[in-house]
Amino acid sequence: MAPKYNRKKSAHDTSNSKGGSKTSLYLIIGVIAIVAIIAVAYFAGAFISNDTADTPPASSPTVAPSQTPASSDTKVLLQTSLGDITIELFDYKPVTTQNFLNLVAAGKYDGTVFHRIMKDFMIQGGVVNEKLTPINDEIGSNNQNSKYTIAMANAGPNTATSSFFINTADNSKIVYQDGTKFDDSYTVFGKVVEGQDVVDAIEKIPVTINSSTGERSQPTQTVTIISATIIT
Repeated sequence: MAPKYNRKKSAHDTSNSKGGSKTSLYLIIGVIAIVAIIAVAYFAGAFISNDTADTPPASSPTVAPSQTPASSDTKVLLQTSLGDITIELFDYKPVTTQNFLNLVAAGKYDGTVFHRIMKDFMIQGGVVNEKLTPINDEIGSNNQNSKYTIAMANAGPNTATSSFFINTADNSKIVYQDGTKFDDSYTVFGKVVEGQDVVDAIEKIPVTINSSTGERSQPTQTVTIISATIIT
């Protein structure tokens, strides 16, 4: 999570004169108006990165439903700059799977990158720089982040949009200090059935410090998803 920014309260000198009070009042009103304008401009122009500390925007008029509904043998081929990865989707996670298929069919993953790599943990990619509608989590009792499964990244409950990660270790046993389980936080919706060696190769790419998060997860080599295709 990104560190919270604590704005320091500035002390204002007060005057006993009526004129001084009015001047201070007008100054305060002016400052508030300027801050409000800046805040509106900032949030209106914000785009999703859907990393761990970002909140996704509210609408997505650009992604049409896929003509291929999820079934028990639906597969997606990720052609990456390091090789091919084939993912078999879980039909018992219909909302998450259909969202993924919609994005694939619309070509939204084409040209995206694996932007976050953590050895013996996961590789993350699929950030689409558009406003996308968040989907509801599908955790349930059958939700294990075991090795080579694919799950949705999020910024909290029911905020997942496009970013996903592939587990490169058995993360189903992770329990955080507050008692929260990893499996209770991230919806698993498929598994890698071909190209595990490509996943391993991506995981081995050296990383450096991400200047935005302070986390050692920034790949030193760009791995691009050249295309994502529904193959069955």
